[in-house]
Amino acid sequence: METKPFECTSQGLRLALHLQPGAKRTAFAGMYGDKIKLAVQSPPVDGRANAAAGRFLADFFQVPARAVELISGAASREKIFMIRGDAEALRDK
Repeated sequence: METKPFECTSQGLRLALHLQPGAKRTAFAGMYGDKIKLAVQSPPVDGRANAAAGRFLADFFQVPARAVELISGAASREKIFMIRGDAEALRDK
């Protein structure tokens, strides 16, 4: 089953990400198959890479950190994040 890299829902914008921990800098890094690749500086230890991804997404979409939620993939590189808010406005950022 193919995953969409992002999807507008009634709750907000759902993002399918492939995380690359231990990168030189935190930034979007293109696509990885059918997911958006996000490189993060933090190592994959004690949830630090997940936390760094959440902070980056909050800054990128200009939303409070509490609006970013890790839906699935806490122990995997394949993650689903939900950015709560107006999905159409978030998508256009």
